[in-house]
Amino acid sequence: MRKAMSLALLLLVAMFCNAQMADPVKFKSHLKTGSTAEAEIVFDGKIAHGWHVYSTNLGSDGPIEASFHVDKKDGVELVGKLTPRGHEISMMDNMFGMKLRFFENSVQFVQKVKFTKPTYTLKAYLEYGACNDEMCMPPTQVNAHFSGKSPAIDGKAAADEKSAETDDVAETLKAGGLDSSMVKAGAVDSVAIADSAAAPQLDNAEVQKLWTPVIKELAKFDKPVSNSLLYIFLAGLVGGFLALFTPCVWPIIPMTVSFFLKRNKDRKKAIREAITYGVSIVVIYVALGLIVSLLFGASALNALSTNAIFNILFCLLLVVFAASFFGAFEITLPSSWSNKIDQKSDETSGVLSIFLMAFTLSLVSFSCTGPIIGFLLVAVASEGSIVAPTIGMLGFAVALAIPFALFAMFPTLLKSAPKSGGWMNVLKVVLGFIELAFALKFLSVADLAYGWHILDRETFLALWIAIFSLLGLYLLGIFNFPHDDENRRTNVPQFFLALGSLAFAFYMIPGLWGAPLKAVSAFAPPMNTQDFNLYKNEVHPRFKDFEAGMAAARLEGKPVMIDFTGFGCVNCRKMEAAVWTDAKVADMLNNKYVLISLYVDDKTPLPEQMTVTDTDGTQRTLRTVGDKWSYLQRYKFGSNTQPMYILLDNEGKPLTGSRSYDEDINEYMDFLKVGLDNYNK
Repeated sequence: MRKAMSLALLLLVAMFCNAQMADPVKFKSHLKTGSTAEAEIVFDGKIAHGWHVYSTNLGSDGPIEASFHVDKKDGVELVGKLTPRGHEISMMDNMFGMKLRFFENSVQFVQKVKFTKPTYTLKAYLEYGACNDEMCMPPTQVNAHFSGKSPAIDGKAAADEKSAETDDVAETLKAGGLDSSMVKAGAVDSVAIADSAAAPQLDNAEVQKLWTPVIKELAKFDKPVSNSLLYIFLAGLVGGFLALFTPCVWPIIPMTVSFFLKRNKDRKKAIREAITYGVSIVVIYVALGLIVSLLFGASALNALSTNAIFNILFCLLLVVFAASFFGAFEITLPSSWSNKIDQKSDETSGVLSIFLMAFTLSLVSFSCTGPIIGFLLVAVASEGSIVAPTIGMLGFAVALAIPFALFAMFPTLLKSAPKSGGWMNVLKVVLGFIELAFALKFLSVADLAYGWHILDRETFLALWIAIFSLLGLYLLGIFNFPHDDENRRTNVPQFFLALGSLAFAFYMIPGLWGAPLKAVSAFAPPMNTQDFNLYKNEVHPRFKDFEAGMAAARLEGKPVMIDFTGFGCVNCRKMEAAVWTDAKVADMLNNKYVLISLYVDDKTPLPEQMTVTDTDGTQRTLRTVGDKWSYLQRYKFGSNTQPMYILLDNEGKPLTGSRSYDEDINEYMDFLKVGLDNYNK
C-alpha cells in the first residue's frame, strides 16, 4: 500500500544503504612543547561535510563523547582534563532528551601534560564519536605515542610521583602481598552476557570460521545503487504525467500538434518536427536538472535535505505551492520572457525555431509545472547523488514530451482525448493537498533538530488526518476553491479518490494512541515523540556476544540476525522504536531468529587486550568489548556504520544483503522473510 501511495504522491525515492566503509573524520596528533615542564598533546581533526564529532563531558546517557585515555606513562603526568577547541555547536536532541555539543568541519582536542623525569614515555589515545543524520561511527581511537628527552622537569611533580608509586606498592602489599609482575593491564573478569552461560562453547577453529570475512558474499546480495535512480526516474515520470493534465499544459497539446500538421503538407515532416519538439522539451528540463546538480553538488544537496533551516524553507515553499494550486495566486514568470522567446521562434526556422517553441511552452506552463518540479527536486535532494536531479527531470520531461510525438503520429487519437474542463482544476487542488501534507514532513525534520516539540507524532498525525479528510470532502463536492466551477459535481473517479482519501484518514486515527501505522512510518516523527502511547511491543536481544549467540542458534537450528548498534546511536533507537515495535517484525525477531545486538561503544574492558591488523593495514589495539565488535564489523562485513542488520546462517554466511537505517516496515519484513526462506532452503 505504501509503495503505491508513494508513487502517486511523487515520492518514490528509495534509499538503499549498502554496506560500505566510511571514513568521515581525519585526525592527526602531535606533542606541542615549550621551554617549561608543561606541554600539550594536540589532536587536529578534519570533519567531512554533513558529519559532526561530539564534544567532551556529555554524560553517560548521551552519545559517544570525546575522551582521553592512557595505556602507559612514565616521566609524565596529566594536567587537567581533555579540552575541546573550535566552534562548538550546542543543540537540543529530542532522542536523547538533552542538549548535545558537537563540532562540524574541524575540531581540536587538547590534553595538557607535565614532565617529571629527564626522559618520558607516553602511550595514550583519543576516543571520539562521529555521526551524520543517517548513521553513526563506532567509537574511534587516535593513538598518541611519544617518548624522548623532556625539555624541562618539574621537581615537585617528580617527587610527588615517586611518593605516589611508593604508596601504591605499600597498598598492594597490604591488600594481599601480590607481586607487581602479576598485575596485567586489562586482566579483569569478562562481563556476563545475556544467555551466554547457557550457550555451548565453541572451539578456536569454529570461532575462526565464524570470523571469516563475507564481504564478497554480501556484495552479491546487495542491490546496486542504480535501482534507486530508476525509482527517481519513475517519480519524475509520474510528476510529468500529473503536470500534463493541468490547465497550463493539456490545452496546448492539440493546438501544437495541429500547428505542425497544418504547416507541413508532408505528414512525415510534421511527425519529425513534433518529435523534435518533444526532444527539445526533454533537453530543456534535463538541462535544468544538470544546472541544479552543478550549482549545489551531491554533498550540498544532501546537506540541504538534512539541514534544519533549509527544511523550514522547504516547508514554506511547499505551503506557497499548495496555496497557488488552491487558487490564492498564480506563480508565473515575467510575460516579457515568453513574448521574447515566442518572437524569436517566429523569426528563426528549422530546429532552432522548434526548440524556442518548446522553451516558450516551459515558460508559459510554469504556474502549473513549477510547484511539481520544485517538489520533485526537493524530494530527490535527499538521495545525495549528483545525477539524481538530472534523472528526475529526465523522467518528468519524457512524460511531457510523449503526447506531442504520439498525437502527431496518430492525429485521430486527439478526438478521443479528454476535453479541457473543470476536472483539471480539481487535479491541481488535489496536488495542493498533497504538497501541504508533505510540507509537514520537512517541518518535522526541523522540529526534531531543534527540540521544539511543536510537531510530535500525534500532532503530525492529527494534521494529516485533517488534510486527507478535507481532501476527501472536497472531492465529494462539499466545498469549492476560487477557480472551481460553481456547479461542480462529483464524478465516479473523484468518488473513488474521495473514498481512498477518507479511508486513509480513518486509518491514521489509531496512531494517535500509538499504533505503528506502517503506511506512514517513513513520514511521521519517530515513536518516541508520542506523548500518549498505549502500544507496547518491544524487542530485546537474546545475546550481546557474537560467539555465544551463534552457538545457541546452531543448537536451536535458527538463523541469526546481527544488529550492529551503539548506546549513543540515534538512528538505532529510531529503528527499534518505529520498526521493531511492529507486531509482525517483533514476532519474527523473537521467535524465528536469534537476535544478537553488538554494541560498538560498549566500554566494558576485554579480559585481555588484543592487537590486530585492521582492514587498512594499521595495527590497532582492542581494549573494550565495543572495540571487538567494531573490528568484527569491519573485518568480517566490510562496514563501520550503525545501524547495520545482517542475517546469517549457523556457519556465519549471509542469507541476504545487509540493511541499514530505513523505517519502511514492509521492506524490513521482506528482508526478514527472504533470510528465513534462504535459511530453510
